[in-house]
Amino acid sequence: MFERVLRWGLVAIAIAGLTVGILARAAGKPDLADLAWELGTAPVIGGLAVSIVRDLLSGRFGVDAIALLSMSAALALGQPLAGAVVALMYSGGNVLEDIAIARAERDLRSLVDRAPRQGHRKRDEGIEEVPIEAISIGDELLVRAGEVAPVDGIVGSASAIIDESAVTGEPIPVEKTRGSAVLSGSLNAGETFELTVTALAGESTYAGIVRMVTAAQTAKAPFVRMADRFALILLPVTLVVAFLAWRISGDLTRSLAVLVAATPCPLILAAPVAFIAGVARAARRGILVKGGGALEALARAHTVLFDKTGTLTVGGARLLSIEVAPGENPDEVLRLAASLEQASHHVLAKTIVAAALNRGLKLKAPEHVKETIGTGLSGVIDGRSVTAGSRQLVRSHAELSPWELRAIRRASWRSALIVFVAVDGRSIGALLLADELRADTPRAIRLLRDAGIARMVMVTGDRAAAAQAMGAALDLDAVLADRVPSDKVEAVRSEQRLHPTVMVGDGINDAPALAVADIGVALGARGATASSEAADVVILADRLDRVGEAIMIAQRARRIALQSIVVGMGLSLVAMVAAAVGWLDPVPAAIVQEVIDIAVILNALRALTPGLGSGGARITVEQGLALHHDHQVLFKDLDRLRKIVDALDDATPASAAVLIGDAQRIVQGSVATHERADEDSVYPKLAEVLRERYGLSAMSRAHREILHLTRLLDRIVEDLPSEKVDRYLVRDAQRVIEAIETLVRMHTAQEEDIYEAVASQAAA
Repeated sequence: MFERVLRWGLVAIAIAGLTVGILARAAGKPDLADLAWELGTAPVIGGLAVSIVRDLLSGRFGVDAIALLSMSAALALGQPLAGAVVALMYSGGNVLEDIAIARAERDLRSLVDRAPRQGHRKRDEGIEEVPIEAISIGDELLVRAGEVAPVDGIVGSASAIIDESAVTGEPIPVEKTRGSAVLSGSLNAGETFELTVTALAGESTYAGIVRMVTAAQTAKAPFVRMADRFALILLPVTLVVAFLAWRISGDLTRSLAVLVAATPCPLILAAPVAFIAGVARAARRGILVKGGGALEALARAHTVLFDKTGTLTVGGARLLSIEVAPGENPDEVLRLAASLEQASHHVLAKTIVAAALNRGLKLKAPEHVKETIGTGLSGVIDGRSVTAGSRQLVRSHAELSPWELRAIRRASWRSALIVFVAVDGRSIGALLLADELRADTPRAIRLLRDAGIARMVMVTGDRAAAAQAMGAALDLDAVLADRVPSDKVEAVRSEQRLHPTVMVGDGINDAPALAVADIGVALGARGATASSEAADVVILADRLDRVGEAIMIAQRARRIALQSIVVGMGLSLVAMVAAAVGWLDPVPAAIVQEVIDIAVILNALRALTPGLGSGGARITVEQGLALHHDHQVLFKDLDRLRKIVDALDDATPASAAVLIGDAQRIVQGSVATHERADEDSVYPKLAEVLRERYGLSAMSRAHREILHLTRLLDRIVEDLPSEKVDRYLVRDAQRVIEAIETLVRMHTAQEEDIYEAVASQAAA
């Protein structure tokens, strides 16, 4: 704390001395001006001398020695203004560095405040509240509904519904049976259950999360200024040139001129200005970078690790599909379920209600609702008894029907949670709910590849099957599943041993890994305070593709910083040679050096701009939104096609003919019309925007394939009056309709990616 106050004090003295001197010179008092500049420079020289001695004793050497020589030489030559300018630049650079490494003092209140402090321990005479420090291994605890598990343990009751999102990041509560492990920090999302303690409070999972964040933050090495590496070259060169100038000419003034010409402002200014400009540029894009040091480290990233839930995915349950019994209407299944779920506070209830409202379904108020926490609920809607929940609640002893087996199989394939719906004791449908990929995730992965990221890894607490499927879809280099926070930390450290590593996450469970990584990037739009505080970079917008942008901005800022340093050093060397041969006296040398300083600053400020290549034709954000709206309308028709494909499984020949005809009308009236409009009006606009036309040609190829499948469906419909509608014809129709639906969905997702890319470029 004392050193920080001292550094800020030196900056204040340098500013005051420079300002008073300028005012005195303007008032016609040169002697007072020189005195003010000398008084503003001397304390910085004193503080710098002490700092250099201390650094030398600790084995560190950098640009500070050049600054000391420059300021001392300026005062010795009677150039106090030059000394005052160097003093301000040097002390200001130290303050910028202080800001960049202030991450070691982040507030961990959100973690500490959430940590449980008491437990309900069972005794023969009843239940007693005890501090968690007094809980011993083997104690029997009661964890009430809505409470956080205070320590690690195993379930002692028949079952428990546990929300582990704070620990594993997975948003959907899981059912734990007797003997299953429960991690401290997990939330009881069901009824009260018994917990047998297996670890003391200080050794439990949640306490470990807090401990790991604190240790990682204090242990991480501070940012080493880029300029220090170049100082090892410039300082000996400066001393050699100054010595040779004196030896050859016998004039000490030439040596002093060399020292003045070697004023290390390019080294002191270039990196901080470029990186702070890069930080400002990132802020305009909704990316909060905590200092120039974090930006410089981000520019060197080689490997990126992602959490899955809330990072690569949307981080919450979404309605994937509605499976129905033969003859039932999917919208009616969803309407009844959503009407009933209005009475529940369960995390999935809001998802089901929102899905129904998005489809424009009119919900009814349920009556006589009875909820079995963690299992489901029942009630009366329009005089009918409706039940929604687990298979056991809906039909506990009945044999599974073929459609129910199909629904369970599809839920397993998609790692989805299934909610069955029954009316008057008869199952009519099931809702499949699961997390889903962010819309911008594929573009985010591509941007990272474009930025030169060589290795991308998903590390998640989710099951291996779901994680592997997503990793394959995104073409990630590795997938690490079933990882708790401590495993994530170890994964980061393993990658760090090989290359500079970035960790991207959004939840409390990601905080330790974010803190220990070379650079932690948090998606902070959802208010994940702990992860945001543990991270070096916070994405304020809820967009994963901003991670790639952040790396590109950092890389450009680093390139500009290097350019400024190299060019500044080169010009300084030219000025030093000119001073050594007598072409520059000390005062002109100081003027030349100031010109070099200004040039370096102006060049470093280029990091504020997006750079060349961002101009040219663009589609507007409004056009992109209009195209997105057209796709949303198209998705509703694709959902109808999916329902028809499923309905054909059990359709009679007569009803199959009607369904196939309905599908053909949807395809002709919506899908084919949309694709032709895209080809005729949208793609010509995109062709003006995109530099690479081959990708657009491939997209047009998809249009042709969709229209070809449309013609095949037309042929099938034309033959329906004359052909016998047998299972083979139905199967052929199913294949064509499903191919159209699948291809259009994939093609539309690709178009959304392109629209998003060109629209975001316009916004930039």
